Amino acid sequence: MIAQCTVPAEAAQLAVLNRFLRESWTAAGLAPGGAASFELALEEIFMNIVMHGNRPGGTSRVEVALSLGPDAVTLAVEDDGPPFDPLSLPPPDLTANLEDRRVGGLGVYLVREVMDEVNYARIAGCNRLRMSKRLRD
Repeated sequence: MIAQCTVPAEAAQLAVLNRFLRESWTAAGLAPGGAASFELALEEIFMNIVMHGNRPGGTSRVEVALSLGPDAVTLAVEDDGPPFDPLSLPPPDLTANLEDRRVGGLGVYLVREVMDEVNYARIAGCNRLRMSKRLRD
């Protein structure tokens, strides 16, 4: 693992997570251009947790970890909110007129498009979404 950061699921914490991601990315010596996909994925997933993953009267905890494998970079986002598998959402109908499209699901679709692999698991009372992108030579 390169680094990890834990924050409450509050919109203001997105800036903290973006700084964490940029600093960890740089410290690992990864190519600067490769971070954009991870920034997009982190923002989409974190804001979904903020908007939908907090229990009434409480704020979820969100842990973000960045790790470097031999051929890929992985971003794991874990929260202790109610069970929810974002990968269970049907893909959005991109051919429908805007006024005919259902609300939601586009962010998860974008994450799947910019990452090479996305996996969800419910582990020890937490939602864990792992997103990986292969390193390119």
